Amino acid sequence: MAVNGRPRGGGADAMLRLMRFVEAGGRRLVALEPELEVVRGLVEEAGFECKLEERPRQLLLEIRPADDDEALLLFDAADSSNLGWFSRCQFYVDGYTGAVLQTPFTIANCREHGEVATDRLQLALSTEVPVGLRMPGNLAVNERDIYGLLFRFLSAMLKTGVAVCGRGSVEALAGVYRNPGSRGPRRRRRG
Repeated sequence: MAVNGRPRGGGADAMLRLMRFVEAGGRRLVALEPELEVVRGLVEEAGFECKLEERPRQLLLEIRPADDDEALLLFDAADSSNLGWFSRCQFYVDGYTGAVLQTPFTIANCREHGEVATDRLQLALSTEVPVGLRMPGNLAVNERDIYGLLFRFLSAMLKTGVAVCGRGSVEALAGVYRNPGSRGPRRRRRG
């Protein structure tokens, strides 16, 4: 028996019946179908402006803080001056690949005139993820939990910080400032 198009009862079993799976090279993947307006609403509620672009197997977001006085708290975990931030953070990024650990997210720095734009990031949400992926809190993969995880990640980017572990394609942005009245790139403070 279904209520509002969803099977009644059954908990996790009912959720599995609703999920779409894809086979790729012997691997079984969960095919997520995030709703663009829900994602846009979550991003705005977390304090960001965004541009959304649907691509094959991912949803690409370019995010920037809605408030010009806010900075993205993406810091270098190896820098000893960030020890306080590191102990509070809930999300870690592999600096080489940009993968946000235990999530279906990948981030990348935006570039402007060949330099890192410190006021925005690209965030890709994979829409095909391995069945066995376990997110923080041991959550299974489904759209509802992805929405909650996305909101927590974005909130951390403005409040508690996100650590970049290792060197590679993603550069830390912590310790930067914005020129007053400018939406242009911020520069790292020196010395």
